[in-house]
Amino acid sequence: MKKVSVHCRNVRLSYGRTEVLKDVNLDIEPGEFFALLGPSGSGKSTLLRLIAGFNPHQHGQLLVDGKDVTGLPPWERNIGMVFQNYALWPHMTVWDNVAFGLVERRVEKAALRQRVGAALETVGLSAYGQRRPNQLSGGQQQRVALARTIVIEPQVLLLDEPLSNLDKTLRVQMRQELLALQRRLGITTIFVTHDQEEAMTTADRMAVLDKGVVQQVGTPAALYDHPVNTFVAGFVGTMNLLPGRVRDRRGDALTLDVDGVGDLHIPGAAGVADAPAADALTVSFRPHSLRVDAADAVRDARYVWMPGIVEASEFLGEFTRYRVRVGAHSLAADQPHHAGLSKFPVGGAVSLGLEPSQVRLFAQTG
Repeated sequence: MKKVSVHCRNVRLSYGRTEVLKDVNLDIEPGEFFALLGPSGSGKSTLLRLIAGFNPHQHGQLLVDGKDVTGLPPWERNIGMVFQNYALWPHMTVWDNVAFGLVERRVEKAALRQRVGAALETVGLSAYGQRRPNQLSGGQQQRVALARTIVIEPQVLLLDEPLSNLDKTLRVQMRQELLALQRRLGITTIFVTHDQEEAMTTADRMAVLDKGVVQQVGTPAALYDHPVNTFVAGFVGTMNLLPGRVRDRRGDALTLDVDGVGDLHIPGAAGVADAPAADALTVSFRPHSLRVDAADAVRDARYVWMPGIVEASEFLGEFTRYRVRVGAHSLAADQPHHAGLSKFPVGGAVSLGLEPSQVRLFAQTG
């Protein structure tokens, strides 16, 4: 199967006066597993349906394998789509569901039997051909939907939140199977999700959308470690944000006046030299970059320390996540767990140690 690229060039789509997609530019590489990530209403599913041909756009170009498919109807694009609800025919057997697209294309019977059998084998359902969808589990139904899509040998595979109807354990299993299948087939795949974990564990690269605008494109690690704004920082993982006024800026050291905290001096903060030349900046850092110690513990000089009060805690197995009130702000801090480690009590005083190298800086907006 030939690996193809997908390019969006200045794509805009509106419903009446409501702009849903605003000058979307994306370059998806041949054979790439690419995720569209964003909250409800961000435009990610609209963009997926646009690529499939179900949503016509008013401006821009959509290129598949270098060819502009903007004016082509869905059935002429050779693009396969797996819907959120799988959209299986309940009165048909698994075999007939998978064969449906080939029947519509008038594929010769011998070739049809060979391709349907191969597709069912690919998704591990060779023994289920004579069952009906209501005799299958959710994960098996999803595999049928995948087989029905890949049997037509599409150039591009589109997945619209295909895991959202599954329980957590099965969701983890199925996303691993999805990725393994995509790697085996080598098909360019675009995956829509609002679940950051799904995107980060499967995608080669991903785009974060908000209100129809592409906020950032990159690998999961790049978006997690180097978000370009506070929206991406807060949507890709958990991020603490401390807004403050710049008191002093020298080299890679920064002093901010943070509401309810006072002066926060951060030596060696990442990106200080490149930070916006603004009087108001937001300091951002992940929960795992905070160290939680007793209020009277000896303080390690490698950290920037802040006094706080524990508001809540959640034991999550590998770590405990604390919510700690620091001045006017509630911060998330993760403490790795090991057997015998005592939890800090709610209402107790603690010290939070911030690792300066993990700090990111953003200009305040609004």
